[in-house]
Parts: sequence; C-alpha cells; structure tokens
Amino acid sequence: MLLEARDLGHSYGARRALDGVSFGIEPGECFGVLGPNGGGKSTLFRILSTLIPPGDGTFLFDGVDAVRDPGTARRSLGVVFQSPALDKMLTGRENLRHHGHLYGLHGKELEARIAEAAEALGVADRLDDRTGRLSGGLRRRIEVAKALLDRPKLLLLDEPTHGLDPGARRDLWQLLDRFRRERGLTVAVTTHLMDEAERSDRVMILDEGKRVALDTPSALKSLIPGEVVWIETDEAEALAAELRGPGREPAVIGGRVRVTTDRGAELAGEVLRSHGDRVRSVSVARPSLEDVFLHLTGRGLGESTAEPRELAGAAS
Repeated sequence: MLLEARDLGHSYGARRALDGVSFGIEPGECFGVLGPNGGGKSTLFRILSTLIPPGDGTFLFDGVDAVRDPGTARRSLGVVFQSPALDKMLTGRENLRHHGHLYGLHGKELEARIAEAAEALGVADRLDDRTGRLSGGLRRRIEVAKALLDRPKLLLLDEPTHGLDPGARRDLWQLLDRFRRERGLTVAVTTHLMDEAERSDRVMILDEGKRVALDTPSALKSLIPGEVVWIETDEAEALAAELRGPGREPAVIGGRVRVTTDRGAELAGEVLRSHGDRVRSVSVARPSLEDVFLHLTGRGLGESTAEPRELAGAAS
C-alpha cells in the first residue's frame, strides 16, 4: 500500500468537514475522490498534501507517518492545486527553476529535469514564454511538469481540469495515463465530474465529510439494478406523482423526473404515449456514478453543502 489513511477527521469551528475517513491507495493506480462542492474533497486534499495536519487520525505514505514527519513525505509527493500556482510574470522555465530550488535541485541536474518534464508534457517550445500569455491548457501542463520535477511516487491533483476546455481536459488525461503506464506513477484526483471519476481504477465517494462508498466504477454502478429514465418537463412534481406506483418511486432532481426501472424503454414509451404533450424529452441510460451518489445520499452531486470560509479559494 503506497498510502494508507486511518480515520482522518478535521473541523472548521463547529463544522465537521471530514469525519473518520479511511482508505488506501495502491502503487500505480488512479484513485478518484468524487463528491459535491463542500463534501470534504478539498479538506482531504489539503491533509494528504501536508498543507494542514488532520484534526484526528493519521496517514502513512510509503511507510512514513506523514502527520508526524510531513517533510519526509513531501519528498515523494507531487501536488497540482485547483487554483493556479504559477507566477504569470515569469516564464515557464523560471517557474520550474524556482520550484526545483525548493526541492534542492540545482545546476545541470535541475536543467536536465526541466528539459525532461517539458518534453514529456509537450511544452518544451513554450518554456521561455511568460506563463500569463499562455492558454489555460498550456499553463496546466506546466503545473504538472512542475509537480513531476522531483519525480514523485504519488501525484495529487485537486480538480485538475478546472477551467479547461474539453480538448485540454482530454489531452491532460491522456498525459496522465501515459505517465502511469510508462513510469508507474500513482495518481490521486479529486473531482466532481463524472467522466473523470470513470477514468479512475477505484473511486471513493465523499458526502458531508464522510466516506459513503469505495470501489471500482463498475462495481459502484452495479449497486443500481436496471436502467435510469430521465424526463424533462415543466410539470416535474405533478408528473412524478402520476408515475409513482408499486416498485416505482420517481424523484425530481434539478427540475427533471428520474425513475429507476428494469424496463427503461417500456417506461419511456409509456410516458410518451400518455404524457407526450407535457414532456420535452425522455432518455434512457445505464446507471452513472451520479446515479450512485443519488442512490446513496438521496440528493444530486450538484446540491452542494455549505463550504467553510477557511476553504475559500480552494473549495472542492
């Protein structure tokens, strides 16, 4: 086990942001932490990156007690924060060079690592541009290059594709997948995006600071039998009440009606025949991780909990 967390907890005043969370991360895997805004993801990220100590519990990183000895743990950690951590007035090379100095890298070794990381991330030809003039996708690549300079065993990423367009998001994930294959890099990522969680080998779902599930994406989705029918209508509450019956319990989520059933196509046809004039669209799909979250917590991922002021600027 590369990382083992035991009963991690943390509070901000009277608010319990993280409550007895335990899990482990295996070498070489991509470990996803999924949850709504305010669910505890960023507090967990701050603890694992050794920015703050946990209020309760502990975690071992590569056999080291990271709470008692955070300095040793940091030598094997790479961290990419949700908020940009580049000086926009400096070039990419200057940002990387200053970061290397913090890890005791100098001279030819540092320059070689900068060249290696920049080549791997596809930014070698833009290193001498000021980062403030680069696109969001290129800046994100330089942030990842910076995190990889000290050749970490674990790369922690907090909402890594925040603010990126779909193409840049895809490119970043392809790079991370390649580093895992070629270098054996272990990746832990916090996200509220379904497609990113789906890319993980295992996913831990957090809600209100508690771990509510931990398994592979396919195993989690198997918790919901059958199919999910979504109905868009201006009369969601009324239509949900009319569809309610034995073995069928519709819910209204985000203004849409959601029904879980083992006969999705049959229900969709019934809705269109009987209520077609009140319905804008009907879709049928296999359960997603968002459906799993709803099944386990009773609410959608978009329904955030209150975020403490201490997390401003780093909200999960």
